[in-house]
Amino acid sequence: MTLPERARYTWGGDEFLLIEISPDMSLEANFVATAMAHGLEEAALNGIVDICPANASLLIRFNPDELASADLEAKARELETEVRRAAVQALETRIIEVPVWYDDPYTREVAARFREGYHQNPNGSDLDYAAEVNGLADAAEFIRRHHETPWLVSMVGFVAGLPFLFQLAPRERQLEVPKYLSPRTDTPALTIGYGGCFTAHYSVRGAGGYQMLGITPTPIYDPEQRLEDFSDFMVLFRTGDIVKYRPVDEAEYRRIEAEVAAGTYRYKQAPVTFTLADALADPAGYNTTLLEALDVA
Repeated sequence: MTLPERARYTWGGDEFLLIEISPDMSLEANFVATAMAHGLEEAALNGIVDICPANASLLIRFNPDELASADLEAKARELETEVRRAAVQALETRIIEVPVWYDDPYTREVAARFREGYHQNPNGSDLDYAAEVNGLADAAEFIRRHHETPWLVSMVGFVAGLPFLFQLAPRERQLEVPKYLSPRTDTPALTIGYGGCFTAHYSVRGAGGYQMLGITPTPIYDPEQRLEDFSDFMVLFRTGDIVKYRPVDEAEYRRIEAEVAAGTYRYKQAPVTFTLADALADPAGYNTTLLEALDVA
């Protein structure tokens, strides 16, 4: 996909700068947004309050009494040029394994309560519908396609700690599923959902409109920071993280759930370098390389 030659810079009042890399989500656009956000964080400019990278853009909040808007824009444009012209476009990040109980009874029960008037197909399950719209044989094939490739955390937000993830696969092989016709008023905490081309983790119980695929026993938002993986921050995922889903059965779900309750659970993860050109040139081969990092973790 070809990106616009330059990002679009617009101001929101006196305190916000929005930088739109592209009108469409793509690995290239997300890489530029994430790399620029990392660069701004490393620059540590006095006056920057928050940096929020998203799928194909980033929003910067700043204090105009400490940082002139012209200086901020100049620095952002400098970083954009550096990222686009870099000989090797790479990010130091990590790959994290997330256990998922697909087709679990909790999301099935909620889905059954929100069929008529909410869902495109009042019969069957969310997984059945997801398989149907992707032309797959059955829910089992959709589940396999969902967990066999890694996913990139393209943004975090909307609800505390909630990540949106983009499948690292050629566009013609990416799964796509419409959201519910009308949002549910209930979704179990830690549900793995799917809407459009994105997977999302529901960090807390609440409303939602993504198709429900399963549930994970591991928290992604821990305000009390009980688990060691949250020792530096209460939110697990960061933009640029890579996720590998691992299917588990009920017995393993219960075992992990008990470890979380005891405060002893640790996510399996490993440091990796995400190189954009390699990911685009040979998606299958590059995904294998990424997954091998978990094998030795």
